[in-house]
Amino acid sequence: MLMNTLIILIVIPFLAAVALLLLRQYVVRKWLVLISTAVLCAAAVYLLAAQILAGASYYTLEMEAVNRLMIGAEVFLAAYILILGTRKRQYWAAILIIIQTGLMLYFDFTYRYGAAPARHLFVDQFSVIMALVIGVTGSLICVYAVDYMKEYHHLHPEVQDRLPFFFFTMFVLLSAMFGVVFANNLRWLYFFWEITTVCSFWLIGYTRTEEAVLKAFRALKMNLLGGLAFAVAIVYIFIRANVTNLDQLTALDKTVAMIPALLIVLAGMIKSAQFPFASWLLGAIAAPAPVSALLQSSTMVKAGVYIIIRLAPVLNGAIAGLLIALVGAVTFLIASCIAISQLDARRVLAYSTIASLGLIITCGACGAQETVWAALFLIIFHAVSVLVLVLCTGLVEHHFGGCGIETMEGLVVNMPRIATMMMIGMAGMFLAPFGMLISKWAALEGLIRINPFLAVFIAYGSAATLFFWTKWMGKLITVKAKREGFAANVSFLERMPLIVLTVLVVGSCFFFPWVSEYLVEPYLMSTYGSSMNMSTGSILILFIMMGLLLLLPLIVLFYKNPDYVEAYMGGANVAQEDQFLGSYGCPRDLVLKNYYLESYFGESKLFDAGVVSCTCLILVMLGVGFL
Repeated sequence: MLMNTLIILIVIPFLAAVALLLLRQYVVRKWLVLISTAVLCAAAVYLLAAQILAGASYYTLEMEAVNRLMIGAEVFLAAYILILGTRKRQYWAAILIIIQTGLMLYFDFTYRYGAAPARHLFVDQFSVIMALVIGVTGSLICVYAVDYMKEYHHLHPEVQDRLPFFFFTMFVLLSAMFGVVFANNLRWLYFFWEITTVCSFWLIGYTRTEEAVLKAFRALKMNLLGGLAFAVAIVYIFIRANVTNLDQLTALDKTVAMIPALLIVLAGMIKSAQFPFASWLLGAIAAPAPVSALLQSSTMVKAGVYIIIRLAPVLNGAIAGLLIALVGAVTFLIASCIAISQLDARRVLAYSTIASLGLIITCGACGAQETVWAALFLIIFHAVSVLVLVLCTGLVEHHFGGCGIETMEGLVVNMPRIATMMMIGMAGMFLAPFGMLISKWAALEGLIRINPFLAVFIAYGSAATLFFWTKWMGKLITVKAKREGFAANVSFLERMPLIVLTVLVVGSCFFFPWVSEYLVEPYLMSTYGSSMNMSTGSILILFIMMGLLLLLPLIVLFYKNPDYVEAYMGGANVAQEDQFLGSYGCPRDLVLKNYYLESYFGESKLFDAGVVSCTCLILVMLGVGFL
């Protein structure tokens, strides 16, 4: 029954994708999305109930037809990218797809049939965590997208309506992500990994504008480079050790496993948009909000950190592992600092995601059980918190006239429920007792023991996150007179996912000890032979702080009648409350603006530094690992 659940989670999104491509009416699309996502959520919850007290389970499938379908799909997609890359003069994309597809076809027809039977699928506590993240958050994004994309095309009539293909791609991406977290056969894992790459290319380039196409190809080329590294790793480890499964790779002696592990980790760092590959995720924010949400929260970028945490036992204690951790730490610090200088909320969220992924990679690459414990919780809390913010920002852009941080001033008066949800999402990213801060605390504690130098990066990066989140939150709660005639008509299908996600941000903190006891600690026990847990006193303090912190958003939500008073400016006010007399006696508008400190934290100053430093670290890492 458990194996059937894994197959359902992989196959149902794909079948829904095909149906959504063929059936084009809005009502039919809405019900297909609702029914499909309900099935996915139910299957993910059932998987949790069935697996929670069990160990890892492995399944061998006699499915040669599936292998042939995968090969056929890869050849078809390779031909598609080759033709499209040649037409668009994106020759690197064409070259990369030729090399890696040729390499995998060589492997398939030369070596694979002589391999021992593979255990194709598996599930353990980590897989369950990822399945819940993908199934719940991914489903909510698809529900939100039903009405959001309808509004998007109403506001952007110049963009061709290709919604059947849009939802097809969204659900194929969910199917591929389930494949990534359940695949134990490295060949299957590679296939699903590359499907996520192609889907991201389609989604980022959805509008087909020249800018969107260039950004889509940038994402494609970078992730194809990662796919090539993955393909080389598969062929190398089979020739060297006759290994075809992920669990076999992690059980090998480190001297044998290190080279393929580093190649796969390189693919993971690219997929997770670490420096020097961060630009592909920054390009993705120009796509509609559901695309940014899906790529940043539950798919694509999480695939990268997932595979790195899987390989943590191989990296633990190795010099190459510490260099990977340093890449993550540098990315965390630099991306957090750049976020300070960003006025566009979407870019703040993108850099925040890059930074958070860097922190997760630092914890996973260190490989110790304390840091892996922190990494698993960082995945959970980042997924729900950033998703609330990305989806709310999309609604603000539609209804409030922009997504600049400064334009959100007075949002608490004009869109109080959205502002409240955004405040809770932000609290989830940087305030205690919400999980991101607790996980950072655990990460710092582990890193101080393992490598205090890495802890310095995390401490300063965390200070930068405090700065950019608090100044954004200050804009949200600024009380200004309500805009005349303003009314935000948020549909139920847009509002419901946000409510559920906001409840999850808060609820995940209450269930923090339970998740640790029944999912995270058993996974650590099976991987390391020992585990760690939270003390009773820490749990009690967590609940007390939780109650106190919830007072602020609740007060904002239920306080309906603020008093508007004229700002005091030393008697220099004129007729309007937001104007004053300047030094020449002329009326001036009162403007309150955040500090963005571009001269210190500007993108033009720090981005290249991140690219150069992390490129050098990756080259040294590969050199150390190969030697």
